[in-house]
Amino acid sequence: MSDYDVFQGGAVPIKAFTKGVPVEEAAIGQLRNVANLPFIHKHIAVMPDVHFGFGATVGSVIPTKGAIIPAAVGVDIGCGMVAIRTGLESTDLPTNLKGWRKAIEKAIPTGAVKGASHAKGGYAQGHLPSTNSRLWRNKLEKRYDDIVAKHRTVFHKNAASQMGTLGGGNHFIEICLDESDRVWLMLHSGSRGPGNAIGRYFTDLAKEEMSKHFIHLPDRDLAYLPEGTMHFEDYIEAMEWAQDYAQFNRDLMVTQVFDALKREGGVPQKKLLTHDIAVNCHHNYSTRENHYGENVWLTRKGAVCARKGVMGIIPGSMGAKSFIVEGKGNPESFDSCSHGAGRIMSRSAAKKKFTLDDHIIATAGVECRKDIGVIDETPGCYKDIQAVMDAQASLVDIKHTLRQVLCVKG
Repeated sequence: MSDYDVFQGGAVPIKAFTKGVPVEEAAIGQLRNVANLPFIHKHIAVMPDVHFGFGATVGSVIPTKGAIIPAAVGVDIGCGMVAIRTGLESTDLPTNLKGWRKAIEKAIPTGAVKGASHAKGGYAQGHLPSTNSRLWRNKLEKRYDDIVAKHRTVFHKNAASQMGTLGGGNHFIEICLDESDRVWLMLHSGSRGPGNAIGRYFTDLAKEEMSKHFIHLPDRDLAYLPEGTMHFEDYIEAMEWAQDYAQFNRDLMVTQVFDALKREGGVPQKKLLTHDIAVNCHHNYSTRENHYGENVWLTRKGAVCARKGVMGIIPGSMGAKSFIVEGKGNPESFDSCSHGAGRIMSRSAAKKKFTLDDHIIATAGVECRKDIGVIDETPGCYKDIQAVMDAQASLVDIKHTLRQVLCVKG
């Protein structure tokens, strides 16, 4: 018996690791559209957290030969997670974690973060902390200037000042306990405004190219850039820059969180700053990989690399379990696994369905916001994380099971 379902209606197979979890018909329709494109290699792989998305389906793994689809990579290029295990144990934590939450919220700006300052973080107008400035100048600035010189529209005035900021939506910072009551820091964020500008610009550019060459697609958002063209090469350059930005952004926020907790005090400093496991992985990105004997561009839209022996992170939602996993290298999934639980309803539907009391009950025991501003991220908006893990037992081994005790939402 196969460990995946097969959805019909595509020119190539659609192999879905979704046994026991719901899949909306709209998402299946999107998958069929992708599977009917002429440059898909072998098949489409579908993760158990799959749900309808912009352009391509969230929770899909798309191998392409000779072309790339900017909307499949998405607008939060390089979005992903980092998890760090500290030397702290549950008994070392403060009795009341509200002080920690406030310290993190002060240190890490959330939301849009407009202008040249990190207002919530207390940064002076026009001045970045030295770590942000050094990272931007040494790792990102020159490459960004080169990209903007060729495509002025991708310029984002807050590219530098959004380094070290969380963003909004489903981005979060959490303090978790594992099965041995060890304390972990877990964080979810991406390439912020600059990545968004790059994604939207090249998606529009690809649509223009389709119109210019009279190429008709089942969904205009699946517009692609053919390999070997100038726009293709420029997109790869910009995309890879955004992926680096996202990873550096997560690394920087980890430093800022630990600095904030160190200043807050109340726990053994040596244990707080002892880190023996660290995982940093993208789940919205494209990279060159070899599958079934051929080199392809593999786009993971809401999926994590699960190559044999590679560590990954599969978060639940506020109040649900999360998992640190090790990949099994399943070729049918293109060495991939899910990037979370996956939404079962839209944000607007969640706001209509759940009350503040529902949210308070669902997040009992977690130090987090208990207000209507986060109703669209309450646990009931997502699939059952245990069912999602059961559906991908052939893709990953669970190494650590985490439970949240503190959550900061973007």
